[in-house]
Amino acid sequence: MQIKTFVVPPLENNNYLVYDEESKEAVLIDCSHFDERIVAYLKENGLTLKSILLTHAHFDHVLGVEKMVQATGAKVFLHKDDESLLKDLNSYTFMMGMPAVNVPEVDTFTEEGDSIDLGTLQIKVIHTPGHTRGGVSYFVDGNLFSGDTLFRESIGRTDLEGGSFKTLEKSIREKIYILPDDTKVYAGHGPSTEVGHEKKFNSYI
Repeated sequence: MQIKTFVVPPLENNNYLVYDEESKEAVLIDCSHFDERIVAYLKENGLTLKSILLTHAHFDHVLGVEKMVQATGAKVFLHKDDESLLKDLNSYTFMMGMPAVNVPEVDTFTEEGDSIDLGTLQIKVIHTPGHTRGGVSYFVDGNLFSGDTLFRESIGRTDLEGGSFKTLEKSIREKIYILPDDTKVYAGHGPSTEVGHEKKFNSYI
């Protein structure tokens, strides 16, 4: 399994292209903006983008979804509890002074424990609410993609709609901190970390 990180505007999000070298199947975890570099990388490496896996429905994680689907034919996955947040997308673009966009269509609404195929690998859906009601992390091959739930020595904000510090803390303690200490954590913003490091040094939890 290979992981290619694209740092994408508008808020310097990490968009992760994860792929299986044998099958040449790929998934994109979050799609902040339609980035030609991602499409070019797919073509250069002979990859097929099967899925766009959204960690949650905040605008800065979904703005590029519609165009990426048009370019690649990928299917879109989102936890069912963030459906209403996605539908309200343009209230957030309005607050940010951005033009309205088409709300992307979701092909599959996920739940805790679902598995998504990536070649011979299985990506596990872990429901980690707190930043949003439908926030998820994706676990595959010893790697966790935590969206805006857990950052290096920090956590996602909980003051927006659907946010709850108590819920976020529970998600991290009961869903993430139970993973092996050497689990690599790829966050929605900023540098990667490891579960063991966060258990020792994250002062928010």
